[in-house]
Amino acid sequence: MVTARSTAWLPHTVLIAGLMLVLFPVYVAVVASTLPLQDILNAPMTLVPGSYLIDNYREALASGSVKTSGQSVTAMMLNSAVMALAIAAGKIAISLPSAYAVVFFRFPLRRLCFWAIFVTLMLPVEVRIIPTYKIVSDLGLIDGYGGLTLPLIASATATLLFRQFFLTIPDELVEAAKIDGAGPLRFLIDTVIPLSRTNIAALFVILFIYGWNQYLWPLLVTNTPSMTTIVIGIRQMIGNGDSLTDWQLVMATAVLAIVPPVAIVLLMQRWFVRGLVESEK
Repeated sequence: MVTARSTAWLPHTVLIAGLMLVLFPVYVAVVASTLPLQDILNAPMTLVPGSYLIDNYREALASGSVKTSGQSVTAMMLNSAVMALAIAAGKIAISLPSAYAVVFFRFPLRRLCFWAIFVTLMLPVEVRIIPTYKIVSDLGLIDGYGGLTLPLIASATATLLFRQFFLTIPDELVEAAKIDGAGPLRFLIDTVIPLSRTNIAALFVILFIYGWNQYLWPLLVTNTPSMTTIVIGIRQMIGNGDSLTDWQLVMATAVLAIVPPVAIVLLMQRWFVRGLVESEK
């Protein structure tokens, strides 16, 4: 007789193999960030950590690379953090009340408004990048946090997710709030937002990583080293040849760039999982 325990090894084996496959490049980057440049260029590179960990990370955090005009990794990570936090918070702040209005208010062309928002899912930044850049340029937002964040804040995805969640709120709860004399604003603040905490947390994690990993838009709207984000900085550090690239600094920067998104996921893991799986209110 085949038991559940006797067959459990297969999914566990697949999960472990997948985990090793994903983590191995990260381990190589960590090892390379602890080696001198010459040891990295000597093929095959050793997979044993070296003794230059503190030196390489200190140099990256303090002075960065010549190819980034001496911009430190600390400054680039700060730019990325501001961008990611602003995008995540802005998307949630706009999407939540827009979904609330579509679900709980009855006004003319309500369904048309929702579908107009939904259709923008077909228009990613890459499709509308030229007119968006023109508007940002005309408003004088180039080389600033406004130019980095404002065009990416509007989110049809977040509006759709909030709408689907709000539709699960029982009508009895809405009626009870009306009997208690709660107006639309009070119902939103006292009832809807507290019920949406796990969904907000899940969306915040997803949107933070989305903002942190942006490459194309920051590449267009930032022209000065002081506004360089960490993703752009890593690309700038890589030269046209191995001998022209400080690979130990590139790898140290890549490892440091992984830390904030991973930390956000770990710190909000419980809320993130609950926000994705909970449906009953």
